[in-house]
Amino acid sequence: MGTVPGGTGTVPTGVSGRVMRQRGRQAMSDRLDDSAVAARLQDLPGWARDGDRIHRSFTAPSFMAGIDLVGEVARAAEEADHHPDIDIRWRTVTFTLTTHSAGGLTERDFALAARIDQAAARHGAR
Repeated sequence: MGTVPGGTGTVPTGVSGRVMRQRGRQAMSDRLDDSAVAARLQDLPGWARDGDRIHRSFTAPSFMAGIDLVGEVARAAEEADHHPDIDIRWRTVTFTLTTHSAGGLTERDFALAARIDQAAARHGAR
């Protein structure tokens, strides 16, 4: 066993950081069952399930605040390599999440939903 540079745990010797990130991403991309989705939604007030997707709409204090929110979420989505559908209607911005490659909802959707909630709060969107 060895350590991953910059990491806190041990991994088998010869396993690169890239491989470990891929394994972590794969675990985050495992499709959640209905009970896991329901449990995760309890931690995200305002988000609702619609089949294999979750969505939430926010009303920003101004059109530009909504656009700024979209920009921040876009940067977070790029960082996570997980991209929501985004619908902008004046001050109302709706985000819809699913993991297409898994055919449904995964931890990646809920992690990004939490980041979207944080960004919305910073931009005064409710």
